[in-house]
Amino acid sequence: MPTTRRTVLAATAATAASLASPLVFAQAAAGVGDWPKRQPIKLVAVFPPGGSVDQVARILAPQLQAQLGQNVIVENKGGASGSIGTAQVVQGPADGYQVAVVFDTHGVNPALIPSLPYDTRRDLVPLVLVGTSPMVLATPVNSEFKTFADVVAAAKAKKNVSYGSIGNGSLGHLAMALLGRNGGFEMTHVPYKGGGPLMQDAVAGHVPLSIGSVFVTKPHIDSGRLRPLAVTSSKRAADLANVPTVAESGFAGFEAPAWWALLGPAKMPPELARRWNEELNKALKAPEVAKKLDAQGIDVVGGSIEQARAFIDKQMETWAKVVKDNGIKAD
Repeated sequence: MPTTRRTVLAATAATAASLASPLVFAQAAAGVGDWPKRQPIKLVAVFPPGGSVDQVARILAPQLQAQLGQNVIVENKGGASGSIGTAQVVQGPADGYQVAVVFDTHGVNPALIPSLPYDTRRDLVPLVLVGTSPMVLATPVNSEFKTFADVVAAAKAKKNVSYGSIGNGSLGHLAMALLGRNGGFEMTHVPYKGGGPLMQDAVAGHVPLSIGSVFVTKPHIDSGRLRPLAVTSSKRAADLANVPTVAESGFAGFEAPAWWALLGPAKMPPELARRWNEELNKALKAPEVAKKLDAQGIDVVGGSIEQARAFIDKQMETWAKVVKDNGIKAD
């Protein structure tokens, strides 16, 4: 009798499970099957208009609109190194109609801003790594520094070498701090409120060195006002083929690329995140999109959700150590 009873109970449970499975699946897929028909899609650019994050969002928006047959709008939600706009996406509906376009500060913020209103790993799903770009260490064209080796030599001679970045705790700031620590020298950091003010002082000669993305620096190199000394990528930049990498300049293995990605709330159904990843990879391969991103100095990456997550996790680990080792604080 006990055996028969167990058999009946097992059969009953299996029947219930088989009946429940379609229901559970339907509930999980609710709002996924008809995406994106219900409403416009919002790309939340987590920095103000005019910068590279805004540009990336506005390059992708029309291509995604064409692919999806739905309006795609860009909303700029800047502040706190991109964390305010990211928090809006984390706290919003996980229905695929709102995603964040972020910059490399996303990988620094967990170490730099202890009071982040979200858990960067737990509360967000990377949808795609858009691309990377070198940062450029540059100097006014009439500067005494002709090579990166000249900068290192002056710093080691304690000549109070100073450099400007786009802000305290920015990737440029952290990259230079890491270089100094690895190379046994110190430089004075001069933080600016963004690329515009930094470049204004750099070309005027008010700061002897600047570190910024190709996006903000190259126009001033092309105009002959700044001299590039090194790039922070693992290989030379296609647009600056004559400029050596930091790794080539005596710091083997050094790499500190700027990067851009799209993220969604972690509560987003996995099948919807995969759909986003597919559409974004398709958009990145569109010739017009690739051409425009290249014009911004961005090397398109694309790839899977897992690849994007691995890249971002590595960035977080790298820069958390630099922040801690150098006692860097947010403004």
